[in-house]
Amino acid sequence: MAAPPRKPRTPPVTRATQLVQANSATRALNILGDRWTLMILHQAFFRVRRFEDFQARIGLARSLLTDRLRRLEAAGVMRRDRYQERPPRDEYRLTDMGLDLYGAALMIIRWEKRWFYDPASPAHRLVHNGHEFTPQFRCAHCDREVVARDTFAVDGPGAGEDPPQKPRAQRRSIVPSENLTPGDPMLERALEVIGDRWIAHLIASTFMGRRRFTELQSALGVAPNILADRLARLVELGVLRKVLYQERPERWEYRLTAEGLDLFPLIAELIRWGDRWLSGPEGPPAILHHRPCGQPLVGRITCDHGDGEVNIVNSGPAT
Repeated sequence: MAAPPRKPRTPPVTRATQLVQANSATRALNILGDRWTLMILHQAFFRVRRFEDFQARIGLARSLLTDRLRRLEAAGVMRRDRYQERPPRDEYRLTDMGLDLYGAALMIIRWEKRWFYDPASPAHRLVHNGHEFTPQFRCAHCDREVVARDTFAVDGPGAGEDPPQKPRAQRRSIVPSENLTPGDPMLERALEVIGDRWIAHLIASTFMGRRRFTELQSALGVAPNILADRLARLVELGVLRKVLYQERPERWEYRLTAEGLDLFPLIAELIRWGDRWLSGPEGPPAILHHRPCGQPLVGRITCDHGDGEVNIVNSGPAT
């Protein structure tokens, strides 16, 4: 009697085929979650536009700077404008999509200023209506300052799955602080926390209620060794803490510290930006709600002196 035909084997799920839950913050971080990219955008908001000026301020190799500028251009965040024909020279300017990241930039500054204030940093001394200020993130409906515990998310019309991130050549985007231009300190702590794409993705994912290693691995489609490395780094940085939830065998979950929870306004701004610029015609994958007023969360960035809303036109570095 002939043996029954073998059942075709189902191929294992790999990073190439695995899908991850769609999320606007994740989509935004796929573009922005890179130290060099954030440094370029930081300088762009300080009105740096020319290649040589970016290079002088950041201390980045020409090839890497060219690569990141091209990525930002391809994503629609920056555009090239010709300012000289012979020889040809271009400036890199923020598009409307790029300018709309100003709220996220303010939330990075807010977090760093609250936890690691440095009076020598121009970014920590932003001025609005003639005085230095710290940006606040408020609900546009009830005007209360928004904190993570007062929000929740529900599926939006664009809920579904996205492909995982494509791997990159380098393991971690780290630049020694001594490479930075003297007298122009960068947002060093913030760049250390969100300037690595996996670290930034992990922070965003913990705000979605994921705490355990397997949950995070499944949600992000990240290799176990990379996940373990980045979780350890976040614990070392004080953004996450390990909590034992099972003794035999030992199992740990990762919870946001007070410092980590204070990153929520940044995540909310990335979600807003991703909803606006990266959602398909079906709409955003999730909708945040604000518990105190029961309304969908619409963020409003204000001055902590009570001088109204802050935007790219009415605020800037101290002179």
